[in-house]
Amino acid sequence: MQFVVLTLFPELFDTFQNHGMIRRAVELQKISLQTIQIRDFAEGRHRVTDDRPYGGGPGMVMKPEPVAGAMRSALKMAPDARRIHLTPQGRPFSNTMARQLAKEKELILLCGRYEGIDERICRNFIDDEVSIGDYILTGGELAAMVVIDAVSRFIPGVLGCADSSEDDSFSDCLLEHAHYTRPFEFEGDPVPEVLLSGDHGKIGHWRLQSSLMRTFFKRKDLLIDHALTAEELKIMEGWQKEIQSIIDFQQKE
Repeated sequence: MQFVVLTLFPELFDTFQNHGMIRRAVELQKISLQTIQIRDFAEGRHRVTDDRPYGGGPGMVMKPEPVAGAMRSALKMAPDARRIHLTPQGRPFSNTMARQLAKEKELILLCGRYEGIDERICRNFIDDEVSIGDYILTGGELAAMVVIDAVSRFIPGVLGCADSSEDDSFSDCLLEHAHYTRPFEFEGDPVPEVLLSGDHGKIGHWRLQSSLMRTFFKRKDLLIDHALTAEELKIMEGWQKEIQSIIDFQQKE
């Protein structure tokens, strides 16, 4: 996978690609990450990339000429790339979208600044607009890093364990189960015995219950769109019976 990032601050990506999973993915040549300085395509001695908006209003708008020049340069590097603009107005980024984007061979990520980018760029040079959340950031660089990180996890060979991305939260619309490691007992709180049993069937069932419970208490909205499997349905029906028995007991008191 080739990532090309258009930005006014390419140095922000130096640390990002020199640590952790992304560094390892680059070293293994599973991904490549290049940045293009938008300012290099601005004209004049001061290389100005922004100007006042037509119609008035606060803030500045990124000029179309340097962004178009940077985009055309990126397309020479990645001619078949899907071109994505990171913006709060875009489609919400999700694990499902990350999985889909991982099927692409090339991605160009445009990082906006100021009040936004001239609409003619969005209309004529962009395939998709993506948002990582309903909040405002200073620029699109952090959003681009989020997309690169999430997408890279679905590229075969990037993670140390082939099943890691499939077991992560949201991989099946449920939050991930609880995790434990040594020591067995921490400040009086022990690890659930089932995890030491060696019985993979029981462990799998416990993890599924943990996943369902976490999702129910933390993100009920995910369960609404999740098609419950027969085992998941059986677990939740068991909860329903236990809750009803408690209610019945309390009503008798």
